[in-house]
This record gives sequence, structure tokens and C-alpha cells, in this order.
Amino acid sequence: MSSTLNENQLKLILQGISIPPQPQIMVDLHMEQAMPDPDIARISDIISQDVGLSAAVLKLVNSAAFNLPRKIASIQQAVMILGTNSITNIVNGLAVKSELSDDAIKSLHSFWDTASDVAAICSSLALQLKFKYHNECYALGLFHNAGIPLMLKRFKGYQDVLEKGYQDPDFNLTDLENQAFKTNHSVVGYYLAKSWGLPKSCCAVIAKHHRVDYLFTHRVPGDSISLTFAAILKMAEHIGSTYRHIGNAKEDYEWQKIGHLALDHLELSEYEFEGMIEVCHEQGIGTI
Repeated sequence: MSSTLNENQLKLILQGISIPPQPQIMVDLHMEQAMPDPDIARISDIISQDVGLSAAVLKLVNSAAFNLPRKIASIQQAVMILGTNSITNIVNGLAVKSELSDDAIKSLHSFWDTASDVAAICSSLALQLKFKYHNECYALGLFHNAGIPLMLKRFKGYQDVLEKGYQDPDFNLTDLENQAFKTNHSVVGYYLAKSWGLPKSCCAVIAKHHRVDYLFTHRVPGDSISLTFAAILKMAEHIGSTYRHIGNAKEDYEWQKIGHLALDHLELSEYEFEGMIEVCHEQGIGTI
């Protein structure tokens, strides 16, 4: 995706879709994290200023998903135990849900559960693979489909096109979106992620996350990291049954089309992949 588009070109691509501004709490957290020595107390204070968000963070970190040995009673304790990157990921996820939730998305009942699950699976897979960018993988899993609620809000009939794309054995979802709406959720998600300050590597994969066959067959020399991000995301979507929860499909046609490319890149056998799926299930993710 070009970063030199002028405002008129951007408006044309987005077809009247309004990209919400990055929530101030995310801006403040990113600024503090960018400091040479991030201050845990300052990060805790930033989160604690939003009472509703603080309560949601504590509820989440004390849930079965984190399986912590004892109950966490304060934001500062959560930051100290989980680390600033993990807490920021959690806050980002809650902020995304808050900013993008709309009546239209209620028709996709488990959208946010699926996004959170895919994010957790991405992080787990990265750790299992000893891929050091596991926090970036979490962010990628969380944001990769963030264009969907914006498309739902803007275009009547979008959900029908979305489900048609997932249920097509040839899986050409973004082609169908482009034909119907002159844009697609990958492009919209890219601009959202870019404007909200996600890592460039995540933004690039979001832009083409339904074109990974192109990424792998037209690979750029020395760009193995982006391909690993893409492979992990596709594995996570498959494990999290995105095709079923979002596309109302009975088969994962996209994985059938590109799964071998992801596994080949990571030099994984089907048997090894099944083992990784089992680890995710033992962690309580990938089973929603």
C-alpha cells in the first residue's frame, strides 16, 4: 500500500468510510512506551484514569483466559505481572471494540470474541515458534478484520457479500467486495491500523491478508518476517474458525487454498501443526 496517497485518492478508496481517530488513551500509552525507560507507574495512571476501561482490564486479566495463580486487584499489579506490552495489547483490544462497535455489527454476534481469540492464538503460535514478535502478532490478530465493522456501518448488504465470499469454494472475498463496493475490508483495515499507529509490518499484512497466496508467490527477497506474520495469522484464523463465526461457512475454503503455503514457509508438517493446535486448546483458546 502506498503511503503517499493524497486526501482525494484516500477518500475515493474509502468510499465515504470514516476512519475513527485513535483513542487518546492509546496515544498516551504509545508515547510512554516509546520512551527509553517506560514508567510502569505512569502507564498504570494512564489506564486508571478511565474507570470503565480499568474495570474491563481487571475483569479480563482475572478471567480463565489468563489463568493467573492469584486474583489481580489493581492496574499497577496487572502491569507489573503481565508487562507493559501485554497490558497495552489488552487496552488496544478494548479500545478497538469501544470505538468500532455499532448496531450493525450485532448481526455478527461473535465478531469481537473471534478477534480476541485470533489475537491470543497468534501470540501463542508466535511463542511456540520462538518468533520474537509475539506482541506484534497479538496486535495483528486483533486488528486484521477491523475493517469489517466499518464496512458494515457504511454499506447496506455488506454482510451478505461477506458471507458469500467465505462460502465460495474458490474464496475470492476481496474481489467480491471490490465488485460490490469499490473497496474491501482489508484496505479499510489497513488505513485504520496505519492511523492508529500499529507497526508497519502489521499494517502491510492487514492490507493483503486475503492475498497471502500473492505474498508467498511474489515474495520480496529478505522479507521473511512479513511472511511469517502472514502465515501465523492464517493459522490462527483457521484454528479460531473465523470462516464459521464471521462467514457462516461450513468449510475453511481459504485455508484449503493457502494453508500449504503458510506451513511450507514455517517448515511445519501437518502433524506438527496439529500439535500446535492442541497447545492452543490446552491454553483455552481456539475453542469458541
